[in-house]
Amino acid sequence: MRRVKKFFKWVFILLITFVIGLYVTGYGYILKGVWVVYLHGHTTAYIDDFKFFKTEEIPASTDPQPWPIHKNYNSVEATQALSEMNDTLGTIAFLIIKNDSIWFEKYFDGFGNDSQTNSFSMAKSITSAMLGKAIDDGLIKSLEQPVSDFYPQYAGTGLTVGDLSSMASGLDWDESYSNPFGMTARAYYDSDLAKTILKMKVVDTPGVHYKYLSGNTELLAMVIQKDTKQQLADYLYESFWQPLGAENSAIWQVDDDESRLAKAYCCIGSNARDFARFGKLYKDYGKWKGQQILDSAFVAKSITPRFAKSPEYGYGFWLSDFLGKNIFAMRGILGQYVIVVPEDDLIIVRLGHQRGNKTTLPFSSDFYVYIEEAYKMLGENQ
Repeated sequence: MRRVKKFFKWVFILLITFVIGLYVTGYGYILKGVWVVYLHGHTTAYIDDFKFFKTEEIPASTDPQPWPIHKNYNSVEATQALSEMNDTLGTIAFLIIKNDSIWFEKYFDGFGNDSQTNSFSMAKSITSAMLGKAIDDGLIKSLEQPVSDFYPQYAGTGLTVGDLSSMASGLDWDESYSNPFGMTARAYYDSDLAKTILKMKVVDTPGVHYKYLSGNTELLAMVIQKDTKQQLADYLYESFWQPLGAENSAIWQVDDDESRLAKAYCCIGSNARDFARFGKLYKDYGKWKGQQILDSAFVAKSITPRFAKSPEYGYGFWLSDFLGKNIFAMRGILGQYVIVVPEDDLIIVRLGHQRGNKTTLPFSSDFYVYIEEAYKMLGENQ
């Protein structure tokens, strides 16, 4: 018995020493990650983990504009392949919007049309839209404005706000989702996001080639917040949530610092119907019900590849030519999608717990299944 007590005593001492060591070395945030993820039965970030973080509210529009319901609403069942994919990957919302009307809609796992779920990196597209709006508002000069105008430590680097939006910054961000000591984990769980971001240095020539880095979007968001002198959630509400007639309030995860900086590279909690509004806005080149909400030239540039060698990305939006069609999309790490096929006036929204297997193509396997099966369902309604 004495040996057992001694053993547990040393285990306790080692555990306390380890915890103190994490805080002393600046890695105390890992403990929050362990609590939020592993101690709640998960192995990675998940779609409703925002309840463990501070958030800013984005109120519902005072002029709500519900999506019209198509005359053939839910008249066709999901194909077997789509049903199997939804079941396997834990889909919680699947919408097909045809000619600006909801044609098919199904929810799973207790979620509904007003349930909040994490956007993950779909927020990058929304943050890029906010850049376009700040340019429209005359707050940011253009895509070519130097980041050093806002953060002098980037003087002489050639880094522009457009480079941040198009993932061409040359910054030394570590885009690792499995390294608990990496920048991505620190940005998600640590208390001072701005401090983490401003440690980034330009190590490659900006504006030359594409490299996907979440830190790009966060630095872009800091530029927008600094220039607009508003919380990002407030600027999002004024610029888009209100004029687009969002039916439900949303939330945006923020860090624990007094500045309450939004995690702009991820973490807007909303629903499929309201996320889809950004698909329609960009499909219609920035126009919403006759009003030009966002400059059409900025939208066109956003959904066009910046680099010929990286045709899968524009400015804040993913791009594809699947089935011979020009497609653009908002995309989150767990298979969150707003997929838009402008030539067929089609928007597909999928939200859920997991994404499909990686492929040699720019998207995981589920992306292609959602599009292909949606077209099979539509049949002659295309």
